[in-house]
Amino acid sequence: MRTLDPRVRIVWFVGVLITAGIFGLVATGIDRFLLASPAPVPLGPTTAAVVIIFGGIHTELRYRIFGFEVRDDALYIRRGVITRIRTVVPFVRLQHVDTQRGPVERTLGLSSVVVYTAGSRQADVSIPGLVVEDADDLQERLRGLAIESEYEDAL
Repeated sequence: MRTLDPRVRIVWFVGVLITAGIFGLVATGIDRFLLASPAPVPLGPTTAAVVIIFGGIHTELRYRIFGFEVRDDALYIRRGVITRIRTVVPFVRLQHVDTQRGPVERTLGLSSVVVYTAGSRQADVSIPGLVVEDADDLQERLRGLAIESEYEDAL
């Protein structure tokens, strides 16, 4: 099972910081305008700190658990901190493969591969935290295996 680039933890933790900021602002607004009582501990910064602590733990666990492997018949993905998810994507179900790079990923030289499958809603899986060259190689490899599977399935 292949693991992700360690820099993906930075990408995920930036998301945690943004979430903590939003929750902290909302908690500050609630504290000031709805509760209107002097609290011994400010609600906004406390809420933000709790989100950062639990988000940091979740980020580390998510990184340690995530793994993927391309085998002869399918793409295997393992993920999930609280609920463990093992996904198998047979190549005959593969519709198309994208690479995406958000602003934080671009800054860190990372990319994500998104695999879209036939079937149902939310029939896509993402492999984040790949070096750009590895993401491009994986995209091409999956594309080639999907074409081979399509030909073999038609026979």
